[in-house]
Amino acid sequence: MHIFYTPDINTDFYTLSEEESKHCVKVLRMNVGEKMILIDGKGKHYISEIIDNHPKRCSVKVTEIVEKQNRKAYNFQIALAPTKNNVRFETFLEKITEIGVDEIIPFVSRFSERKSIKPERLEKVVIAATKQSKAFFKPIFQNLISFEELINTDFSGKKYIAHCYDADTKKPVKEVYKKGEDVLILIGPEGDFSIEEIQLAVKKGFTEISLSDARLRTETAGIVAGVIIDLMN
Repeated sequence: MHIFYTPDINTDFYTLSEEESKHCVKVLRMNVGEKMILIDGKGKHYISEIIDNHPKRCSVKVTEIVEKQNRKAYNFQIALAPTKNNVRFETFLEKITEIGVDEIIPFVSRFSERKSIKPERLEKVVIAATKQSKAFFKPIFQNLISFEELINTDFSGKKYIAHCYDADTKKPVKEVYKKGEDVLILIGPEGDFSIEEIQLAVKKGFTEISLSDARLRTETAGIVAGVIIDLMN
């Protein structure tokens, strides 16, 4: 069944947004009586049937609700500096959403080559990946913040900063992270973090980690971090 994102659904009858209605009726050519899945991104899937296939306000009736009571047993947040090439950052957002992250935090640090983003467009990437993967929960996509704001944000779980410098204090993430722990991982820009930024993060309780023996691109490092945490859990 085709999937549509409906974050405000709360009744047995629902009218799709104009954008989703157009996609449903004009693009997919769905007719009255056909079934679809509506997801609210908050833990529920609504099995629904079209009762009016109007191209601007398609109406459906909910026939069944499938609910997932809770998110996974741990909270996983990843903060990543947006790449200069926006397509690469969108690829990261798509894959990390499919893997199953709870929160994505874009930030700007000293060597960032991209210092602004288009949040509306990127939110659509996250929504599309949520639909594609049939996830029950959509990740929270935060506003762009500074590195200083990021390291001063309260977080009760394990906090890691991944970088490419050689350091005796840096450990592979699989050696320091334990299954079930809430975790926040910081991934720097193409030019990596500065030494001063790493030192500031360590003072704020972050542990230095490596994700691979290879030197990874920013977006690859973010995806690898997600895969590691997912597999360890």
